Amino acid sequence: MSSFATLLVRTDGRWRGSEIDLADCESLTDIADLALDESGDVRLILIEEDDEYAAIVRIDADDADPRAFLSDGHAADNYALAAAIADDLVEVVADELAEDAELGDAPPAHESVPFGDADIVADLGSSGTELVAMCTREGTLPIDVLVWVCERAGCADAFDTLRA
Repeated sequence: MSSFATLLVRTDGRWRGSEIDLADCESLTDIADLALDESGDVRLILIEEDDEYAAIVRIDADDADPRAFLSDGHAADNYALAAAIADDLVEVVADELAEDAELGDAPPAHESVPFGDADIVADLGSSGTELVAMCTREGTLPIDVLVWVCERAGCADAFDTLRA
C-alpha cells in the first residue's frame, strides 16, 4: 500500500508543511488531533492512498471541529482510514438530516461519489462545485485533486516539497 499524508498550516498568509503518520488514527477526531498541536489560522491534512482516493481534513483556528471531504466514498469499503472519515461524516449528515427534515437515514457513505463537505476549501480558491467536478473528471487521479487544491490555495510549493 502506498499512502501519503501531509499537514499544511497557514500562519500570517504563509504556508508550511510536514509529513504526518496516520497509522494510529481510527477516527476523524484522531486525524484532526494531529493538527491541533500546530498553531495557524488554517490547518489542512491532505491524504492520498494507492491512487484510489484523496481526503481533505480541515481545522480552523476559530473552530476546533474538523471538516472533511473524500474524493470517492467507495474508498471506505477498502481503506480503514477512508472508512473512519466516512463513518464520522455519516454521523454528521444523519444529525443534520434529523434536525432539518423528517428524513430518517443519512445517504450511504460508500457510494462511488465525492462525499463530505465539498465547500471545505471554497475560501481558499476551490469552490465545492469545482472540487466535485475535479474529483469526478475522467482520468483525474486523487493526487491531481490535491495538487489542484494546493495550487489554488497558494500552498503548492510546500505540498510539492513534501511529495518529492
